[in-house]
Amino acid sequence: MAAPERGRLAPALALVANAFVWGISWWPFRELQSAGLHPLWATAFIYIVSLVLLSIARPHAWRGFAGQPQLWLLMLAAGMTNVGFNWAVTVGDVVRVVLLFYLMPAWSVLLAWPLLGERPTAADLLRLVLALAGVVVILHVPGTALPVPRTLPDLLALAGGFSFALTNILLRRLHVVPPETRVGAMFAGGTIAAAAAGVIGWSQGVASAPQLLPPTAIGLAVLLSLGFLAGNTCLQFGASRLPAQTTALVMLCEVLFASVSAVVLGAAELSSNVWAGGALVVAAAAWSAWDTPGSPAAAAPQSAA
Repeated sequence: MAAPERGRLAPALALVANAFVWGISWWPFRELQSAGLHPLWATAFIYIVSLVLLSIARPHAWRGFAGQPQLWLLMLAAGMTNVGFNWAVTVGDVVRVVLLFYLMPAWSVLLAWPLLGERPTAADLLRLVLALAGVVVILHVPGTALPVPRTLPDLLALAGGFSFALTNILLRRLHVVPPETRVGAMFAGGTIAAAAAGVIGWSQGVASAPQLLPPTAIGLAVLLSLGFLAGNTCLQFGASRLPAQTTALVMLCEVLFASVSAVVLGAAELSSNVWAGGALVVAAAAWSAWDTPGSPAAAAPQSAA
């Protein structure tokens, strides 16, 4: 194997590991819910653990907040990403949720113009139409007039994908901020947003109260937290060493991992709508990744973590 290929293997495998963590994360979230812990409380717990570990490993990470008010917006966007995705994959059809979530490249086209000054090209607009067509197909219900989101998982997945796109754009705007500070902001956002949503949901009867878990469930929650922390570390390692389009394409493995695991474990139904619409959404995402400029990961998508 040539030296450049060897140099790319480890970063590529790191990105696959991150995609694997997110692709199968729906299963531990469902296990925790079956033990009595709503995904909002599970998300808050997971990110509290990650936040504590980050603070121990990088105690100076929080100094980067000085003079960077946009980090607070990053906290909100990253937090809402996790609230939307983690809740949706716990209560909805996993494949459908992941596909709707991966509408992110389409949202990026709409957000990049006002926030980054990047005017959409003709190819950008074609990808946007392709992705939206996929969503229309996925959401179509025979006998109804309009293909609109009608269930909580669909709404959460779409909102999470929009927040994911906003998170990535803010990360590009904040590229001069130390990586540990950006990661800390994202972990803090996951903690605060999930806890706040949990309290609101509890008060409205949408979310159950936090429960005292048995030791096995606590162990699973800790493992999930460590998995997210490891996945984010893998992402930072891989995305900083590979071209942006390579990173984005490898991250599409998350759709594969989620789909296979969900079908095997009976958490998804691959209807003709999902097949057809999903093909359009994934094609738009892959096209977007392929067209990304070949510089290292400044423009590459970041983990939902």
